[in-house]
Amino acid sequence: MPKMRARSVAESAAEMVEVALPNDANPLGTILGGKVMHLIDIAGAIAAHRHARSNVVTASVDSLDFVHPIHVGQIIVLKALVTRAFRTSMEVEVNVYVEDYVLAKRLQTSSAFLTYVAVDTSGKPVPVPTLAPRTAEERRRYREALARRRRRLSLAARAHRRYFEI
Repeated sequence: MPKMRARSVAESAAEMVEVALPNDANPLGTILGGKVMHLIDIAGAIAAHRHARSNVVTASVDSLDFVHPIHVGQIIVLKALVTRAFRTSMEVEVNVYVEDYVLAKRLQTSSAFLTYVAVDTSGKPVPVPTLAPRTAEERRRYREALARRRRRLSLAARAHRRYFEI
């Protein structure tokens, strides 16, 4: 198999825009958390697809935080970027904003870190290109992604042991 060229963060970055509609809202007129999670997964998968240039599956979601509500009629903006690539997996950061189109301002409402695994057409994991962080901010995210991965794998191993002890 030929060596894959490292890819930049910008090559895989994705931005999605959607209008918050009434059918996605609760009785208070704010968008359901599940709908936001769905949009986060789609935006993250697009960035992972672009980086891996293959099919991807969601392996985990870390620390999804809801900071501000999104109201019906508001514009939702999602920005996703790969923070680090491992052998067959990638960590993707997704930030969600609500945009006030009258004032031309954005307010961050949510953020999450997701892990995607690149797979072939039969669902078997395949290698992904490395990530080449270029800016100081990209290098910081790259370093922090490894610490999150270690925590995630440690928690998964503990959960696996507990599951089989039952």
